Amino acid sequence: MPKAEFERLNQMALQRGEPFKVLIVDDEKWVRETFKDFCELTSAFDVEMAFSGAEAIDKVRLNKYDLITVDLIMPELSGLDVLSEIKRVSPQVPVMIITGNATEKLINQAGLMGACRVLYKPVVLETFISEIASTLIK
Repeated sequence: MPKAEFERLNQMALQRGEPFKVLIVDDEKWVRETFKDFCELTSAFDVEMAFSGAEAIDKVRLNKYDLITVDLIMPELSGLDVLSEIKRVSPQVPVMIITGNATEKLINQAGLMGACRVLYKPVVLETFISEIASTLIK
């Protein structure tokens, strides 16, 4: 367990008076639920999920998030399309790309478009929490 990161995130959430609001975007239900379960190991997060790029964009237009994770390869709207719209609507929010099979070209493009990190599936708990912590703890 990434206990130190959990404790730091909990302290930060307490100091700011509210949990970090996280949006998890992935077309695979088990992936969304796994990441949500990871986040719910601590009270530092308030997690919402989106199953598609269009749903994610709708949520970003209506809500403020502290962090968004986006699957790079999704049907209909790609993760790059979603990233582009998120950065247009809410340019300050950090977006982590999570992918299982993207090309180096797509990953580089995501970085150029403003993604703060790229994680490769399968993502283990320690890596996920460590990357979230290092993104949120500035």
